[in-house]
Amino acid sequence: MFASENGLRGDPRLQGISDAIRVVPHFPKPGIMFQDITTLLLDPKAFQDAIDIFVERYRDMDISIVAGVEARGFMFGPAIALAIGAKFVPLRKPGKLPGEVISEDYELEYGNDRLEMHVGAVETGERVMIVDDLVATGGTLSAAIRLLERGGAEVVECGCVIGVPEFKGRRKLAGKPLYILVEPRDIAP
Repeated sequence: MFASENGLRGDPRLQGISDAIRVVPHFPKPGIMFQDITTLLLDPKAFQDAIDIFVERYRDMDISIVAGVEARGFMFGPAIALAIGAKFVPLRKPGKLPGEVISEDYELEYGNDRLEMHVGAVETGERVMIVDDLVATGGTLSAAIRLLERGGAEVVECGCVIGVPEFKGRRKLAGKPLYILVEPRDIAP
């Protein structure tokens, strides 16, 4: 579901968020139109608006954990978690967490990867919202869902700043809802 379909149609914050995202052609490989959120982070109003929209969505959903996918989910997750009174759980790339971890492998558009989480980071029945910057194939979010559910958590929803409109991976999300703020732009400003 796009934010514009959830009572935010015409909300100028969405246009501001979209305008703040830079498109980098042919990165990290030819044919990819990379949606660079670092320019969103440089725009305090657009960045705050993105956080605010997520907070408005999740504040009354009894979320106890916001799980952020490395690395760009880390830029949104802690602020959302603090604002809704939840803890933040980082889902990291291999070898980044000290101590005992569980891991989940997944496929990307352009390769394979793995997510890891500390053993004991989530407890049985805790309600989780997963946040990342962009969803394309759904592989990363799917791995995050599996990882958190293996830990006993209940994944309530996944939230992304950008959603590729032709996203075909919804079935990979095991029926979990997906909330997206904006669609990608195709040409660099």
